[in-house]
Amino acid sequence: MAPKKTVKEKTEPPLPVIEMTAASARQFLLKESSYRNFDLPPYFSFNSVLRAAETALGSTDFASICASPPRDSSNVNYTILNNKDGRYAWRALELIHPVLYVSLVKEITDESTWKVIQNRFEEFAACKRIRCLSIPVQSRSTQSDRAEQILQWWQDTEQPSIELALDYEYVVHVDIADCYSDIYTHSIAWAIHGKDFMKDHKNRNDKSLIGNVIDRHIQGMRHGQTNGIPQGSVLMDFVAEMVLGYADLELTEGLRESRCDDCLVLRYRDDYRIFTNSSQVAEHALKCLTETLIGLGLKLNTGKTQASSDVITSSVKPDKLAWVRSRQCDDNLVKHLLLIHGHSLEFPNSGSVSRALTDYYQRLEKTSRVSSPMPLVSICVDIAYRNPRTYPICAAILSCLLKYVGDEREAVIEKIARRFAQLPNTGYLEIWLQRISDPSTINHAFREPLCKLVCGENVDLWDNAWISSKKVRNAVGAALIIDLKEAKERKPIIQFAEVLLFKSIREVY
Repeated sequence: MAPKKTVKEKTEPPLPVIEMTAASARQFLLKESSYRNFDLPPYFSFNSVLRAAETALGSTDFASICASPPRDSSNVNYTILNNKDGRYAWRALELIHPVLYVSLVKEITDESTWKVIQNRFEEFAACKRIRCLSIPVQSRSTQSDRAEQILQWWQDTEQPSIELALDYEYVVHVDIADCYSDIYTHSIAWAIHGKDFMKDHKNRNDKSLIGNVIDRHIQGMRHGQTNGIPQGSVLMDFVAEMVLGYADLELTEGLRESRCDDCLVLRYRDDYRIFTNSSQVAEHALKCLTETLIGLGLKLNTGKTQASSDVITSSVKPDKLAWVRSRQCDDNLVKHLLLIHGHSLEFPNSGSVSRALTDYYQRLEKTSRVSSPMPLVSICVDIAYRNPRTYPICAAILSCLLKYVGDEREAVIEKIARRFAQLPNTGYLEIWLQRISDPSTINHAFREPLCKLVCGENVDLWDNAWISSKKVRNAVGAALIIDLKEAKERKPIIQFAEVLLFKSIREVY
């Protein structure tokens, strides 16, 4: 009998948010996975506060429940500080106040307003010399939305870049320095309605224009500041695309005026790849891009600008290419982890380090015995110390190793905590250290407020003083985001599903 043929599941490509109906876009942006697009342990859930905010607002915006303007209050959003480089750089991940988040989503996805935004994005997409590859998408496969977004990098940026070696001999890589932190909130209105239009005094003060509405919401979240937008949500990724799409429009005009015809730009968020057939054209294109960004209050990260005549090799991230070319594994668990450690020193905080650790975790899951766990614990801690983006997967590895240390478990966790106490801004790490602690020791002295919530302490994440209704303030209380029963009953060994981003890590590498 002939073997049965395996039928590969047909999957539709992810759907860009800008191609959705207004109702579908609202549903997509109000999902918890859109509200915060970074990993937290599963006993955190923001669904209840988002639904409560949606009910409280009804058909109005946040002004209907204001006792005072939110911009007059500090700490309206909650900020999780995450060390960025294992030294003194840090990134602020923000949990936007649920009322302001829901209000902004409702405003953007109003039927007529959504059409205005869609029409503007059609103008951005008409730029023939620039391809935007980073519009937020919704998965229509078994992958998560975030996994599909990351896959876009490989499928729509790296692979097409390799293909462009047939047409171009030269490529320049450059990105925007501190993009989200430097976005001028007034430039959002310029992006949607046009800069000249918004310079008119009456338009600048027209509260019905969606650009001004978005500006007002973001200033409300950030104590009236006009520089910077929150990081950590799909909604703000989408707002950033408005400004960056407008930059594409302006850059297209600059390239036309400079007669840079032999030029193609691929943009993934704030990352640009400029393809040309000569270094002179590339210099002209960079000049145009610099001038465009200056007009928006943004600037290029000149320290990371790289030019190459080897289009194929430079199309793939150096860390990924190095890992592909290297010896990736060893039969010995310690030597295997040392290989990953060595790669992390050469390419700190890179995606390939996370991928390698994911493979290592899967190996550990299938290992029935580890005779000497402490060297592995030490190596893993050092990798996490120097590579903050690996905190969740390193926590998962440590949770597997800690089951082999016996009665020394809590002493080892204390050692790990003391090692990381040397770093500033490690609130995000504390969340994952708490996850691998035993329920009986859940009252370890964590400073991160989210950890204190898990310990049952009364903590205010968001400043609610500006909300007039006590009922609404209670409905969006921070305690509602924690399932204390699950937190205390959950075993300290992290399951792969908690940190799994891709169904198959091989799809990205």
